[in-house]
Amino acid sequence: MVPQDLHIHTIYSSGDSAVVKEQTIALIKEVRHASIIGISDHFEYLVDDQVFHQYEKEIRSAGFRVGMEVSGHPLVSEAILKSNDYFVYHCHRREDYRAIDLLLATGKPVIIAHPLILGTDLDRIPPECFIEVNNRYVWRSDWRTGFYKYVNERRFVISSDAHQPNWLNQNVARYVCQTLGIRETLI
Repeated sequence: MVPQDLHIHTIYSSGDSAVVKEQTIALIKEVRHASIIGISDHFEYLVDDQVFHQYEKEIRSAGFRVGMEVSGHPLVSEAILKSNDYFVYHCHRREDYRAIDLLLATGKPVIIAHPLILGTDLDRIPPECFIEVNNRYVWRSDWRTGFYKYVNERRFVISSDAHQPNWLNQNVARYVCQTLGIRETLI
């Protein structure tokens, strides 16, 4: 069992073609691959208050943390009004960097997702943010160069970014962190 996984998707990310119908909160509860589990579906599918309320209720009743993946600045002003525990955030456009301050002002953890794939300038990310190393994308980038500079000055989280049951692991991401000497921060 891994210590923590806060970037997991479910069928609540209904428009994401990578999510399969079996990827339910109930299944993730049965698999229980991590000590600390957070569900962070794509916020664009959770904007409706009624949908978000059901999402939050189902996640909390499973004993998990409530997150949301926010794809940049356009939905930040709506996302900060929800009763979630943390944000998984895409940051690669100029406006996205400015919107980080709004997320941080909530006092909730902000995890910068897919930084190497999205070309996120980690020098522009406030030190209060957590940098994600996830199993889904890290192997598609030059992670040695991309993360090395930040190993001792930033806090990192390790995630699966699971969209399907067989993705509920962090083997590659943990290999990257071990190789670089990155210490995982539990949130």
